Amino acid sequence: MAFEKERVTLPIGAIQPLRLINDAVKKSPKYSQIQSSVREIGLVEPLVVARDRSEKGKYLLLDGHLRLAVLQELGITETTCLVATDDEAFTYNKRVSRIATVQERNMILTAIKRGVPEERIAKVLNVNVSHVRLKTRLLDGICTEAVELLKDKHVPIATFAELRKMQPMRQIEAAQLMVAMNKFSITYAKSLVGATPQSQLVETARPKHVEGLTDEQVALMEQESANLDREFRLMEQSYGADHLDLVVATGYLHRLLENARIVRYLAQNFPELLAEFQRIAEQQKSAA
Repeated sequence: MAFEKERVTLPIGAIQPLRLINDAVKKSPKYSQIQSSVREIGLVEPLVVARDRSEKGKYLLLDGHLRLAVLQELGITETTCLVATDDEAFTYNKRVSRIATVQERNMILTAIKRGVPEERIAKVLNVNVSHVRLKTRLLDGICTEAVELLKDKHVPIATFAELRKMQPMRQIEAAQLMVAMNKFSITYAKSLVGATPQSQLVETARPKHVEGLTDEQVALMEQESANLDREFRLMEQSYGADHLDLVVATGYLHRLLENARIVRYLAQNFPELLAEFQRIAEQQKSAA
């Protein structure tokens, strides 16, 4: 079993976070959503902790750093937790699936089907009702294969609007390029639309217009995009060998972060260094 059978209620002061939540994170939309949700309906998902083997009565926080910061900010003194049977902080976090745009849309649809009013969902997510309705229509016009490629990625809503301008086969190609480049921004999506031949757009009869570019420049961009796509396919063939050096270099770092004693020591003495190590490890995990 990954967790002890019973949940426990712990004082907030007994929980030791393993990474810092800076002011920039606290100003993010995700933090505001969690804050609104906790204030409105309480903590839905419990924190995940492990018993600190070096100090009785203390616990290491494995998952839920944003939730813990919100609880502290709201002055809540205790919370319900799941106790993991091992304290390998990094190993556990590798199993945690952060909610992606498509997943959030599916959760909203499920809540609506169960009778939860859109106004209630909007209040919990700290957004307006129109945003909730926009999320429900997120995948209209997007082919199943493209959705499958992007289902676990953090893709801006506006990016899906750009994908919707392309025909299914081109949507798949664009989604593959986004995943390979790990770029999902609206700017990148617009550039892919701009580089798409007219015949692969949904509105084939309507002349394509890219702001700031002439027809000749658009044609040149389409040609360069086709060349880039061919080069990208060639690069894919040697990607494994080129990636090996990076895997070896980060392997040792992964092993360090899987050692709870090392993580605890860094958290207590060098939190900035720990945060940087975790950032590098997360980037490598996303690229894998």
